[in-house]
Amino acid sequence: MPHPQHRPWRGVLVATALPLRADLSIDYDRYAEHCAWLVGNGCDGVVPNGSLGEYQVLTPEERARVVETAVAAVGGERVMPGVAAYGSAEARRWAEQAGEAGCASVMLLPPNAYRADERSVVAHYAEVARSGLPVVAYNNPVDTKVDLVPELLARLHAEGHVHGVKEFSGDVRRAYRIAELAPELDLLIGADDVLLELAVAGAKGWVAGYPNAFPRASAELYRAAVAGDLGTALPLYRRLHPLLRWDSRVEFVQAIKLSMDVVGRHGGPVRPPRLPLPPEQEAAVRAATEKVLAAGLV
Repeated sequence: MPHPQHRPWRGVLVATALPLRADLSIDYDRYAEHCAWLVGNGCDGVVPNGSLGEYQVLTPEERARVVETAVAAVGGERVMPGVAAYGSAEARRWAEQAGEAGCASVMLLPPNAYRADERSVVAHYAEVARSGLPVVAYNNPVDTKVDLVPELLARLHAEGHVHGVKEFSGDVRRAYRIAELAPELDLLIGADDVLLELAVAGAKGWVAGYPNAFPRASAELYRAAVAGDLGTALPLYRRLHPLLRWDSRVEFVQAIKLSMDVVGRHGGPVRPPRLPLPPEQEAAVRAATEKVLAAGLV
């Protein structure tokens, strides 16, 4: 199956948090600054309108402008927006909007308004692929209850519907099965707390949360891990891992935003509003974040 020669979804792509004002309107200027700050500190690109971007509650105008803001800030080759939607036709329209804005690829969840079967999943990805932009699948069976197992991913790839997959199942063994069934399908790390394991297994990229707070350290960790430089990667991974692992997606998102809040007081990234974590978890995140700051890993 033919592939684009250039694969803009490779490297460290940050699932960007969206800064909101007190009235919950979007602060586009701060978002542009944040995207530029991430790239300036070693990340390869950004993924707007994902789970950290509150895309589900944005108006169509807001959602489109977020993509356009990211493109203006860092260039379309560095922007891979999420195009998830309630139906395939709407997801395709978001992919077309991304193309019109100058993006070079998009990321797409499976249909998840119901527990979709294989036929529905294939039809969904086929429809969005008609936009003409390369599609990276997003496998998040924890939240969507639809699992893009390696056999299904291999079929989607063989039929030309996807070029990569953000793998968020947490099962690192899948990396090897995917490589066996679809060796040209790019595996992207989706869960931050298995970064090292999937990098060693051959991942080509990382759609990441914690670089929102620690872009330089995260980029250094990723590049050392994919290069097999465990002497560099392991100490960094051990230091960051208390922040990278959380029991639920909601806790993970709030932990990232809390770390951004703490780092932001040191002149770091913008700070989007966040819901409070339970006191003992908030204390743990603050303590781990301060240790990373003390080590100069912002």
